Amino acid sequence: MKPLRIALTKGRLEDDTVALLEKVGMNCDNVHNKGRKLILPIGDGSIEVVLAKAADVITYVEHGVCDLGVVGKDTILEHGGSFYELLDLGFGKCRFALAGPTGRNFFTGYHTKVIASKYPNVARSYFEGKAMDVQIIKIEGSVELAPLLGLADAIVDIVETGTTLKENGLAVIDTICHISARLIANEASLKLRKVEIECLAARMEQAKEEAQ
Repeated sequence: MKPLRIALTKGRLEDDTVALLEKVGMNCDNVHNKGRKLILPIGDGSIEVVLAKAADVITYVEHGVCDLGVVGKDTILEHGGSFYELLDLGFGKCRFALAGPTGRNFFTGYHTKVIASKYPNVARSYFEGKAMDVQIIKIEGSVELAPLLGLADAIVDIVETGTTLKENGLAVIDTICHISARLIANEASLKLRKVEIECLAARMEQAKEEAQ
């Protein structure tokens, strides 16, 4: 049988997932010494790790070229998709927040508010839930610049410590939701390789709980 493939989001989520896989007893030396390789066997070779960007993890899992994936809830909320969300892995914790210039009351006034965000779908869903009509502008880089330059009234972004906001004269207005890394599964894979996938997920969940 071909190896079970798990797509990992490159960077910190990759490091945290590998640490978790090592806690369940898998040898991940190939990942630590990956060089430029992007597909790497781990453990006894029955599992392959695929390294990808966050949004691509969802794409690979949706299309079935990877059976499992580890991706942030932020990416799931922004991109959506058809897959099963199996497990909250408990790391990569942060939050989506609405933030704006310190000392201003965002919810006063009658003009249409302009919101800058790297996550327009998350922003749109939040304001629809509040029945507010806003204009959303997608920003790819440092979204904190938008209100400083007068382009937007506020931003929707991921916040960890809030230090960057504070240093740029911004403050959290409202917490939209808390986010963390999730284990997701391809729908067909979960039916065809149910025992393997559920066993791995259970071992990862146990290792997560032991680490807390």
